[in-house]
Amino acid sequence: MSKADVLVPQWTPTGRELDDLDLLINGCFEPPLAGFVDPADAGDAASVTLVVSEETAEVAAGVGFLELLDPEGAPLASVHLDGTWDAGAGLQGIVGSVEALAPNQFGPFRRLHLSPAEVHRRQKRDSLLAVPVLRALTHEDLDQISSTATAKGLSPLLLTYVGAGMPRGLSGPALVRATLHAAQTLGASAEVVAVSVADRGGGLDQAESTANDWLIDSVASAYADAVLRLPAEGFGQLPDEIAAIVAKDRPPRDRQGVVIFFTGLSGSGKSTLARALIDHLLEQGERTVTSLDGDVVRHHLSKGLGFTRADRETNILRIGFVAAEISRHGGVAICSPIAPFESTRQQVRHMVASAGGGFVLIHVATPLDECERRDRKGLYAKARRGEIPDFTGISSPYEEPRRALKVDTTDRDIAECLHDVIGALITEGWMHA
Repeated sequence: MSKADVLVPQWTPTGRELDDLDLLINGCFEPPLAGFVDPADAGDAASVTLVVSEETAEVAAGVGFLELLDPEGAPLASVHLDGTWDAGAGLQGIVGSVEALAPNQFGPFRRLHLSPAEVHRRQKRDSLLAVPVLRALTHEDLDQISSTATAKGLSPLLLTYVGAGMPRGLSGPALVRATLHAAQTLGASAEVVAVSVADRGGGLDQAESTANDWLIDSVASAYADAVLRLPAEGFGQLPDEIAAIVAKDRPPRDRQGVVIFFTGLSGSGKSTLARALIDHLLEQGERTVTSLDGDVVRHHLSKGLGFTRADRETNILRIGFVAAEISRHGGVAICSPIAPFESTRQQVRHMVASAGGGFVLIHVATPLDECERRDRKGLYAKARRGEIPDFTGISSPYEEPRRALKVDTTDRDIAECLHDVIGALITEGWMHA
């Protein structure tokens, strides 16, 4: 059955999956990898996966194909299905080789996203020293690259890893700009290539750390026989030009974009406290401030959504998306929805981090009985009579945050509570006294 004879199902992958697709299409794995895998039998490549809804997987399995789209809906590639695997939570993993349908033409420094084959048309792989670059390069790094390349008679190939979550502590475009300056220092033989390598985590989780290490080495080995891995942390000073790029990309916290996210039960005082903080920042006049109050957002951005768990999560993710974009451009976004579910709050935290913004979670931890006592709208009474289904705190749970500043507004005026919040923001560097 050909794709011309059927309606091929379509799916938009996550940022990490799109980066992996870019690597697959461009032949950036060594040993070569044809497509997305089943982690149970993929060995080192177990993290190169694609996960879709059960419905999409069922249709794709029936026709044998799945078309992958970019975030704007343009077709990028086709996956020829070899099988599926259970990813849990109503999701299925897709196994199969990929075929490019159109080149990815957009993104900063796209002209530097060269495949190994494109690089090798100019320089043989045995003449190159591949250097994975995950941070700004110091004087000591440049000395090590230069001495290693000279000793081996090789040309430095600086591979900037700029996929989702990579690099850490610096934006992808800034890393490329910094590395282009580094290449000038190394001489005419040095070349810079950008590669869509996405972070697998690599924190305390050993599996994530191992996946990152394998991915970094596998991609580098696709470009050159010789690979130089620099230390994860840089030592020594940055060259002046590179230091200036880093300083501009990552200013002090009190000038970075930040999302201050208030969460708590209805009637806890979170909206009142959020408004007080907005007024304080506007009076200072040093930052642009945007309010994303739960009720106001529902009236505009989320009009038409109900109050099922799915709709409530969609509402929070919409708030998170807008807040993340505000933080990307250096603004302060102050959000005050109920946001009862920890998983959704973590998704917002991740969106903000991916945008390069800071995230401060404030749990307005006023107890339920006090929130009910304050209930001016009569919502709790209606919920207890069963007139409002899925009401947080009554018929739907509120999951307390694991990492948050806690503020209880019981028997306290707003000025006192605001003092606590401002003090914490000053202590963490997001504001100055």
